[in-house]
Amino acid sequence: MDKAVDQSQITVQDDTKTSSSPFEGSINYVWWLRMAIYTILVLVGQVIAVLLGRLYFEKGGHSKWIATLVQTSGFPILIPFLFIKFQIHSTSTPLTPPPPQQTFAVKISLYVCLGILIASYCMLFSIGLAYLPVSTYSLISATQLGFNTFFSFFLNSQKITPFIVNSLILLTLSSVLLIFQPDTSASNHVSRGKYIIGFLSTVGGSAGSALWLSMMQFSCRKILKKASFNVMIEMIVYQSLIATSVVTVGVFVSGEWKLFGKEIVEFEMGKVGYVLTLVFTALCWQLFVVGSVGLIFEVSSLFSNVIGTLGLPIIPVMAVFVFHDKMDGVKVVSLVLAVWGFVSYVYQHYIDDLKMKILGKRLVNDDHRISLVERGG
Repeated sequence: MDKAVDQSQITVQDDTKTSSSPFEGSINYVWWLRMAIYTILVLVGQVIAVLLGRLYFEKGGHSKWIATLVQTSGFPILIPFLFIKFQIHSTSTPLTPPPPQQTFAVKISLYVCLGILIASYCMLFSIGLAYLPVSTYSLISATQLGFNTFFSFFLNSQKITPFIVNSLILLTLSSVLLIFQPDTSASNHVSRGKYIIGFLSTVGGSAGSALWLSMMQFSCRKILKKASFNVMIEMIVYQSLIATSVVTVGVFVSGEWKLFGKEIVEFEMGKVGYVLTLVFTALCWQLFVVGSVGLIFEVSSLFSNVIGTLGLPIIPVMAVFVFHDKMDGVKVVSLVLAVWGFVSYVYQHYIDDLKMKILGKRLVNDDHRISLVERGG
């Protein structure tokens, strides 16, 4: 009698697992909707924010600290969401059961480290935008995907395959080509030395941003062990608060706060144009961050970076119309290599997804066979 009960329980459990399998063809429309929203936020936020960031320097802005500040200071628009409870969990990458309540000290330490990292790479990106045309800046930023692959391998056990290695090499070559080409774009009138500084700063910023993405995934799954909308907003707000505090100190220590009044007066688009440029830059960067972190929670840091890389080829095209940048031969080759590297990575994801679907179908069929055998017994 006990044996029959045990077999029945096993059968029920197997049937439950089978019916909830993601490989039966059912579509989670809510999950796809979230993915679409996060992807749009990443692409739109990144493209507009980069163009506005370059516009700031084009029209008379000089402060790299202020340009950095607008990248981190848009978080107050997210504060109301801290008080709205949503239960949105990742369906593609389930987490282990939540551990006992994390101590306040652990969270504070985590947010301080991430905040300082954000302030650092945002400063490097500001230097890159100040010294490089948008097209060159965006193409160099494609190296972020390669850096993210490297960091994800060690922090998140990311599998490295030949296609991913090929992607890393191509994306790296696409940016290395640019340093050997003196830029003659109308929007870039800097010395060779500043050009190299801008190049190295952008590469450094890309590495820092990739490290942040990998650490966000690691923190979510290994430290906090929770994935919900509220946790996502909490992480963004608190680490952005730390980053903004660090940059604000830098603004006053460097003395660049004294340039603020002068910049407003001398800005080519006027006082209103100056304020709107900074405000919308801050808002767009915040949209980008929300989309990036959302994709990390839903899939992985590497996937989030892939979507960000997808938006990079759009920026040089827009820069041709906005800043009259020139797409010379070297940039075209660099762009082709960057797109090739991106496609190589996406193809690897396609192969992995195909293997997972085949494996999932086999597991479902095995579960059915086991369940039928148990019923027959």
